[in-house]
Amino acid sequence: MPRPGSHKYEIKRAHRRTGYERQEGMPDQRAKEKADYDLHQQNPPMRPADDRAAGPFGERPSGRPGAKGRQHDAEGGGIRLRSSSFQDHDLMPRWCSGDGEGVSPELEWDGVPDGTVELAVVCVDPDAPTGTFVHWLLTGLRPGESGLEPGRLPDGVVESRNDFGEPGWGGPLPPAGDDPHRYFFRVHASDHPLRLGEDSTVDDLDRALGGGELARGTLVGVYQR
Repeated sequence: MPRPGSHKYEIKRAHRRTGYERQEGMPDQRAKEKADYDLHQQNPPMRPADDRAAGPFGERPSGRPGAKGRQHDAEGGGIRLRSSSFQDHDLMPRWCSGDGEGVSPELEWDGVPDGTVELAVVCVDPDAPTGTFVHWLLTGLRPGESGLEPGRLPDGVVESRNDFGEPGWGGPLPPAGDDPHRYFFRVHASDHPLRLGEDSTVDDLDRALGGGELARGTLVGVYQR
């Protein structure tokens, strides 16, 4: 049995949930609960001793609380990222994808630390055949922003090009027949202006953040064709 939170575990969960929905006609939420229950009974998920997310469950910066640079994900320290469009490590809706309307999902966050000057949002697929594929890169978000509405952005946000070559959101479109791909959404809090433009890349963001990333939040969606 694969380790809970691993890629193989998420694949088994997605397949089992789809089977309950299609073969037994279970409602979406009931199928999700049943798949979770079955897999957790076989191998209960292991959490870090301090119950913080780690690895495939979501990534948080580490370091001494209050120190310049990455902030420890203690209570009130890390950014809590969530969505009403899908749950963490759950299937993303078709309307978000390249098969559907291609509308960016709703995101909501809290826990942005004091001293934040700018926020950035990224979505990447690490399971793409060609390597990590960028689906979204937004910078210029004000520190007071607490989320994004589906398909809408606040004034002043810079939309860089995704790896489809278009600015803004590029919905999931993994190869048909692939195992489910994971889509990592991250919100980064910077203590200085990032000054990135439409042609900037995720590598540019990493360099711009440097040692001034105060915190981050992570949410993972899953999609399969």
